[in-house]
Amino acid sequence: MDPITQFAILAVATLIAAATALAMAGIFLRGALHLMRPAAARPLRVTGARRSAAIRSELVQGTRASARQIAWHR
Repeated sequence: MDPITQFAILAVATLIAAATALAMAGIFLRGALHLMRPAAARPLRVTGARRSAAIRSELVQGTRASARQIAWHR
């Protein structure tokens, strides 16, 4: 009876550790993705039919500025 109890405790502890590791990995992944977002990537505040026509001009301008810098250094 003693080896069966020890094995059951080991199995439960392993399952708890695996669930904890999976939860922590998910939390850390969400945090890393949040930190990697560009500062100008704000959610759009457009509603209705204009949602598809909205352009994130701050990202377009940032891309243009980056392209100019790369072209200038060549």
